[in-house]
Amino acid sequence: MIVLMGSPLTPAERGPRLAEVYRAIGPLYRKALRRVEQDQHLMGMSTGVRAVLDALHGEPAATVPTLAGRLDLSRQFVQRMVNEARQSRWLRSTPNPAHRNSPLIVLTPAGRQAIERVIAREHDLMSRIEGKLTGEDVDATLRVLQAMLVALTRLENPGGQQQPAPAATGKAP
Repeated sequence: MIVLMGSPLTPAERGPRLAEVYRAIGPLYRKALRRVEQDQHLMGMSTGVRAVLDALHGEPAATVPTLAGRLDLSRQFVQRMVNEARQSRWLRSTPNPAHRNSPLIVLTPAGRQAIERVIAREHDLMSRIEGKLTGEDVDATLRVLQAMLVALTRLENPGGQQQPAPAATGKAP
């Protein structure tokens, strides 16, 4: 079904259309994940470490619980990835004035270089995607995906304190 641009979808139209998006995201996500996993040797890091470094890229610092929430991963997994990245000297811990037992995790210069190499490679690969995509196309996609993420976050936490969904950053997955 095609709806004219600018026409808001009715709830009856919105459900089936967003279901189309979910059906498209599944295979896309799995293919992207397989590609990232196959390229771990090129990245020089695991996909988990890559996710943590990317979450810290552009941020001054964050705690493990903050990173876990941002990535929608368990604290234990994020802690293991932080430990792995620390062994590679990509991350360091610094005291957290707000919480003595939860240090701030900071990218080191080597960590920044490592994630920027990975991001540059991903941007190069994504620039090869063919089609006449416009900035407006990408902006609309990000708005739709963000709305879907917010809705799913609310469903996970009904009646509870609403956790904000991670903001769309325009960064690669």
